[in-house]
Amino acid sequence: MTDSLIPRPGVYGHPPADLAEVPDGAVQFSPLVPGSTALEDLAPGSLGSLAVLAPPGTLERRHALALGLRALGAGAPLTVLAPKDRGGSRLARELSAFGCRLDETAKRHHRIVRTVRPEAPTGLDDAVAEGAGRLMPELGLWSQPGIFSWNRIDPGTALLIAHLPPLSGRGADLGCGLGVLARAVLASPTVTALALVDNDRRAVAAARRNVEDPRASFAWKDARATDAVPERLDFVVMNPPFHDGGAEDRALGQAFIRRAAAALRPGGTLWLTANTHLPYEATLGEVFREVTPRAAANGYKIHEARK
Repeated sequence: MTDSLIPRPGVYGHPPADLAEVPDGAVQFSPLVPGSTALEDLAPGSLGSLAVLAPPGTLERRHALALGLRALGAGAPLTVLAPKDRGGSRLARELSAFGCRLDETAKRHHRIVRTVRPEAPTGLDDAVAEGAGRLMPELGLWSQPGIFSWNRIDPGTALLIAHLPPLSGRGADLGCGLGVLARAVLASPTVTALALVDNDRRAVAAARRNVEDPRASFAWKDARATDAVPERLDFVVMNPPFHDGGAEDRALGQAFIRRAAAALRPGGTLWLTANTHLPYEATLGEVFREVTPRAAANGYKIHEARK
């Protein structure tokens, strides 16, 4: 067997090093890591081992586990872990339903399950289908479990759309998600270009289907990266994330604000929606010349900031 045919080890997400061993050279499969490989693209039985930091959502988690089991060769080792309160308590039951025999332990508030891929797993096709991308009739949009606000319009985004004036020129939507906000922005005929940026491969794929407009471009990148956003933009819109791995991280939104300011031309504007409790005003005041509250309702707030 040549090296190119030797099954490679894989990793999904970033399991804590003291809880799960990840071999050197493991292929990354998380859709939240730009540039990673898609598990669904692997041939069945082509993966030699897999370590998974399981996602918190049930449909998303079962989808990832089923894809992993399908990609693993029979008897190949699988390690799955998650915080107990973010899906970890369900791992043993879910893997047992796929026909896996388990060794379960607990450490640092995580449940850790070690198993091997059975000869004939059960229920994989159903789990893959339930977590796959689909057209949501109630939204009229393509989506997939695991994407932010995948089955409803986020109230913060809805509030921003309700107060957003017609924009003009070149802009960007940082953390574009399904493309709901982008669709509203592109309703203005004076917008000449809009860059949609998200670190979730599934969101970018859905946005491509939901935003069929020649003025739109799409990038699967971390919006905080210096090469993720065009320069000297006329406007930026965003509903920035404030969770990392399930835990609140206010620095995420603050970094998005700084990235927006760096991408805007002098006089350019940022339109931001956020949960009311998030303390973004100080950061806005540091990097923008003028900051104006535009709306507040139902636990959300809107700010317009001018560079």
